[in-house]
Amino acid sequence: MSEKRMGSSIDAFLKEEGIFEETQAQAIKEVVAWQLAEAMKKERISKNKMAKLLKTSRTQVDRLLDPKNDITLGSLQRAAAMVGRRVNIELV
Repeated sequence: MSEKRMGSSIDAFLKEEGIFEETQAQAIKEVVAWQLAEAMKKERISKNKMAKLLKTSRTQVDRLLDPKNDITLGSLQRAAAMVGRRVNIELV
């Protein structure tokens, strides 16, 4: 006997609640911040060193790594370049 799926997908639930886009955007920001922090660790770049490389303040680097903040694409691209990465964005 095959099992039937109970309920809907998490995406469907979030859409029903009207928070799909908001939660998706937050998840993306969290992943990007985590990836940047991991790349900094791998390259042994401290927050202070990153601030110097980006010609900005340590506070601004903290904001860049905090997924609660909105950051510009330009800031993200510059930070990614400092750790040998690039930003790739696509519409699907």
